[in-house]
Amino acid sequence: MKTIIEPFRIKVVEPIKMTTPAEREAALQKAGMNLFLIPAEDVLIDLLTDSGTGAMSSEQWAGVMRADESYAGAKSYYRFEARMCELTGFEHILPTHQGRASERILFELVGGKGKVVPNNNHFDTTRANIEHSGAEAVDLVVDEGKDPRNRAPFKGNLDVTKLERFFEEVGADRVPLVMITVTNNSGGGQPVSLQNIREVKEVCRKYDKPLFLDACRFAENAYFIKLREKGQGDRSVTSIVREMFELADGATISAKKDGIVNIGGVLLLRDDELYRQARNLLILTEGFPTYGGLAGRDLEAMAQGFEEVLHEDYLAYRLRSTEYLGEKLLAMGIQIVEPPGGHAIYIDAKEFCPPLPPERFPGHALACALYRHGGIRTCEIGSVMFGKAATMELVRMAIPRRVYTQSHVDYVVEVVGEVFDRRRTLRGMRIVSEPATLRHFTASFEEI
Repeated sequence: MKTIIEPFRIKVVEPIKMTTPAEREAALQKAGMNLFLIPAEDVLIDLLTDSGTGAMSSEQWAGVMRADESYAGAKSYYRFEARMCELTGFEHILPTHQGRASERILFELVGGKGKVVPNNNHFDTTRANIEHSGAEAVDLVVDEGKDPRNRAPFKGNLDVTKLERFFEEVGADRVPLVMITVTNNSGGGQPVSLQNIREVKEVCRKYDKPLFLDACRFAENAYFIKLREKGQGDRSVTSIVREMFELADGATISAKKDGIVNIGGVLLLRDDELYRQARNLLILTEGFPTYGGLAGRDLEAMAQGFEEVLHEDYLAYRLRSTEYLGEKLLAMGIQIVEPPGGHAIYIDAKEFCPPLPPERFPGHALACALYRHGGIRTCEIGSVMFGKAATMELVRMAIPRRVYTQSHVDYVVEVVGEVFDRRRTLRGMRIVSEPATLRHFTASFEEI
């Protein structure tokens, strides 16, 4: 069959509040033109993020009911631990309340002034936690990953030649570890090939440095490997995932993505001493190691979610439904990051809003226009989020897992198309106030 249907039935529904343009304009002004500060009930289609916004399955909800809420040694923790060990092969497994907690613990231990951490592309909280420790975050993505029109199959790859040069120029003693983000969120949700992970691992061995994965979307990345990488098509996603993790010395995971839960994270470590230090920090700031800032019900949902995300019918639906949105926009002449990523479609705001230079924040202007016109909440990934480090001006439409139907997506296409028709009327933005770090979350703006 050509039609890929949702591999699930809907058992519970939540009503959407239908708003008028006037109501949305009022909400936008009250929020200081910051979409993060708009109440969720005033959003029709929420594509701000795919983090923690997915719909849990009946089995996950059943796990919530049978959870063990013991402070120490809960049965729910051991179910979670066994699932993560089976999935990744790691023995040192620490639960955290979300991915940024894993990042904070890791970089408090290995970061610090004078240290430099390379990655294909660091996402916002990863970069912020590295820089908070006093270290520097450096992006080494392949050149094709900076070109929205390039349809290379693995635009998320870390450039191995750049990495070798980086070690020679910076000095291995300043590099505590190498990271690869799978899939590459800042670069358009683009996947990383298994071959690239192997090649980066060889460089790490050469300089005796650990390789860490930012593995929020590891299953989507593995399915891209199965679909696109030579010699991988006959393998199961489960076996590809296992090899990805076996090549790594550690990983940070936000379970709010490919764990398909509303809260939760994981820190995986191989080094015994680093694990002991991380466990002590976990106790200090997150909780006892068998709950790590989570309730037993969250651990149960994570254990089940990390099993369901590997179902290949689910992954086929997930990637194809995202691709459907991308194809519709391309057909209307709207440039996106090509080929479509796994969890989101990224509109090239520089192309969409040609009169607006980066200092007028074209991505943020477009994101506000989409909300104003159709009640769609999206996320700017460009000069607002990354400042001068931004290489592209993008608007990300992240699709929550198992939440929206095709008619919702068709509505999104219609809204984007209508805003595109009037794109030359969009006004630039300036920042009125901003915090010292992660400004996109709480800054206020005005149109100019």
